[in-house]
Amino acid sequence: MTGLATQLLAQGAEEEEGFHAPTIGEFFPAPILFEGTAFEFTRIHLVMVIMTLLASIFFIAAFRRPEVVPRGIQNLGELAVDFVRVQIIDEVIGAAGRRFLPYLTTLFWFIFALNIAGIIPGLNIAGTSVIALPLLLALMSWLMFNYEGIREQGVRAYLRGNLFPPGVPAPIYLLVTPIEFVSTFILRPVTLTIRLLANMLAGHLLLVLFFSATSYLLLDASGVLKIFSVASFAMGFVFTLFEILVAFLQAYIFALLTAVYIGGALAPEH
Repeated sequence: MTGLATQLLAQGAEEEEGFHAPTIGEFFPAPILFEGTAFEFTRIHLVMVIMTLLASIFFIAAFRRPEVVPRGIQNLGELAVDFVRVQIIDEVIGAAGRRFLPYLTTLFWFIFALNIAGIIPGLNIAGTSVIALPLLLALMSWLMFNYEGIREQGVRAYLRGNLFPPGVPAPIYLLVTPIEFVSTFILRPVTLTIRLLANMLAGHLLLVLFFSATSYLLLDASGVLKIFSVASFAMGFVFTLFEILVAFLQAYIFALLTAVYIGGALAPEH
């Protein structure tokens, strides 16, 4: 162990440009187009456009000429829609929530497409790993459930149901009402944003860390240090598989919570 430590110190002293762990700066790449304007276009925006087009092409191809007995790509398209209908809408809202199927299906598969870009060679970053898009999607869901709640119950009944839960002693409302206001109208979009952003950001940093370490140890390190490139690559591979699961789960959780909020907004008492 002493010899290995000595070798590490010696190598660090000899190489001014050794291995550098990934930093948050990687999420702010240089503009590709329109630099210095409000319409700056970066690699992350390019990933968003590519994955949006791929998801759109898939669903257009699946339902362009629907048949009574589905086959080919229509089978996959119907499976994608049925997953959201059965596993999210029917489980959370019930049959009355079927009218939200277009929104929740689009939300789920759009987020998944952007998430999965983080492991696609050549793209290698999730479109949801910068705050703008998760925040936009969270605000859309916030507007959706509040609008539906107000339309279903009216402004007064909706606010009363959220801010003044029934069965609570009147003096306790001094404590409960501010908490309910912050929880329902402020924290919900914030938590939706942070949950999606933090998971995709952390996943990208881990993948960059392990694969850049693999490259450095294999190509630039000397002696016994090259052996550790195998372990680094193995960890990178394991985290790649884990990122596939995370990409799916984060899309599912975002769509599921949106459905929960919509269902709660539609109920007279919640």
